[in-house]
Amino acid sequence: MKLPNYDIVIIGTGAGGGTLAYALRESGAKILLVERGDYLPQEEENWQPRAVFDEARYKPTESWYDEQGKPFKPGVHYYVGGNTKVYGAALPRLRKADFGTIEHEGGASPAWPISYDELEPYYAKAESIYRVHGAGGQDPTEPPRSGPYPYPAVPHEPIIQQLCERLQAQDLHPFAYPMGIDLRADGACIRCNTCDGFPCKVLAKSDSDVCCVRPALESPDVELVPRTVARQLLTSADGKRVVALQAERDGETFEIHADRFVVCCGAVNSARLLLQSANEAHPNGLANASGMVGRHYMVHNNTALMAVDPRRRNDTQFQKTMAVNDYYAEGPDWPYPMGNIQLLGKLQGGMLTAAKPGIPKFILQAMADRSVDWWVMSEDLPDPENRVTLRSDGRVQVRWQPNNLASHRKLIDAAKEMMKAAGYPLVLVERMGIDTNSHQCGTIRSGDDPATSVLNPYCRAHDVDNLFVVDSSFFPSSAAMNPALTIAAQALRVADHIKDQAHH
Repeated sequence: MKLPNYDIVIIGTGAGGGTLAYALRESGAKILLVERGDYLPQEEENWQPRAVFDEARYKPTESWYDEQGKPFKPGVHYYVGGNTKVYGAALPRLRKADFGTIEHEGGASPAWPISYDELEPYYAKAESIYRVHGAGGQDPTEPPRSGPYPYPAVPHEPIIQQLCERLQAQDLHPFAYPMGIDLRADGACIRCNTCDGFPCKVLAKSDSDVCCVRPALESPDVELVPRTVARQLLTSADGKRVVALQAERDGETFEIHADRFVVCCGAVNSARLLLQSANEAHPNGLANASGMVGRHYMVHNNTALMAVDPRRRNDTQFQKTMAVNDYYAEGPDWPYPMGNIQLLGKLQGGMLTAAKPGIPKFILQAMADRSVDWWVMSEDLPDPENRVTLRSDGRVQVRWQPNNLASHRKLIDAAKEMMKAAGYPLVLVERMGIDTNSHQCGTIRSGDDPATSVLNPYCRAHDVDNLFVVDSSFFPSSAAMNPALTIAAQALRVADHIKDQAHH
């Protein structure tokens, strides 16, 4: 396969790569998007819990390994649009304080090399591109905004509206969670109960494929090669520049040449690509003079919480409309940050059978019919020993020891109390493990000091002049908010930087 020379090759089409291609589509640069997956098919199975959860229809067959060498199936999706094809479409900003150093019970969360104020205009732009629906002024931790949300908040359905009032009666501040779905006047969203964790059959979810990649491909300067795996980045002899990407498609290996290369494969796979690209000039992996590539892997401490009121059914279809941040900065009797509590998409019996194989389906269904379902999320602190490495056979190994757990347990307790006080006597919780890695970040961290970071504040590698990494890998800390909007905002900021460089 012979491809022409490009100005920019972008590897990966998720929140980072797709947004970057969209932002550069009219820059005059010749851009090639390389995606290991294909377009996710629009089909009946998109909305079938059995196909999505029990049969893992849209998950790759690959295994990663934990530090004991035990295989696990990672929560990743290889399609045009990356993990945004099946994400829950929650698109909050990080809080302003998240960009500075924060003391946690489990240690310090480091400052970012950029401030909230620098990213704010790009947050606003990303909210517009990803059609974010939200409402300002409800959440006490909300960062300052230069303008209103592009679209009004997704309305609560009756059971959730009642719950909202019961939480307010407890002096809490539930707020409309910022959601990326197409609820415009003639929008495609039907507010179904198969959004969070499912692909969208009617393309109404604001994913990178629909909002960025497809519009970018309308430009004559942007091309996409799907079903193409990036194997290695090849450098000049002195290691200062990447000269080509070695890629593989349908069993054929070939090289793609460009002036700039942007890696956007997700925190684990971006680290994997840099480690696989070791050569004489970069013996420990590409751009890894600091030894930091693959280190500081973070995924949030996550717990699913199911609050059941046996006396009444919850017939909510689109449940993911509310969150509570009252414990984000500190707890009621706890001086440290605890995290974010957000509604999940409505759990259905069929979604629980994969997690609870021993319980009869009718019991799970009866519980799901009467539950309100939450995602309880606390910050996972960066630890250099939590890291991605390659095994001798080239496969991914992830060492992850969760930390900051005292605060997470406090948050679970607070969430349980909140729901019991709201009239839900039965509260069940399940901690998520190493295979729930949808919020993976931190493996190729950005910073001002090349000795302790891999990328500069514009996500360019300190050691390699024409290499950028634009996905959640660059996060110095994980905060306790969903990462997608921050990835997209930084992609827009990097795009402006690349355009500025081209003009000088």
